[in-house]
Amino acid sequence: MNVQELYQRTDALLEKLGCEERSLIAVLQGIQEHYSYLPKEVFPYLSEKMKLSEASIYGVATFYENFSLEAKGKYVIKVCDGTACHVRKSIPILNRLRQELGLAPGEKTTRDQLFTVETVSCLGACGLAPALTVNGQVHPAMTPEKTVELIEDLRREA
Repeated sequence: MNVQELYQRTDALLEKLGCEERSLIAVLQGIQEHYSYLPKEVFPYLSEKMKLSEASIYGVATFYENFSLEAKGKYVIKVCDGTACHVRKSIPILNRLRQELGLAPGEKTTRDQLFTVETVSCLGACGLAPALTVNGQVHPAMTPEKTVELIEDLRREA
């Protein structure tokens, strides 16, 4: 990541959205939209530009689940483990997905930065359980076998 580019993008967002505290979430969203996460270099820069403490900016970034401090892969896969999905066996799907991608325990993103796997409490697709999303697109009635097919399709697409 080019830090100068990050600062230029941040400046453009601040010019558009303002440097007031009420603009912080929108600025963070704009940064994450481009980078798919919040680079650590942005915190001191925003602190200086917005006249807020790094701790308060970090606090906002870590409070909201939609913000990420870690780089994500090209394909972000969210596996639902809400009640409906869990009862319909979402954990074997998650385990197969992690196995297929070679993710060690605690690891979320593949070394090639192609896939990121996350679990979520609910996707709001309970009638389609078990479900997962890939970059926001819902894949219903998943099985471990369908998961392998999906990964193979995504690898071909990449």
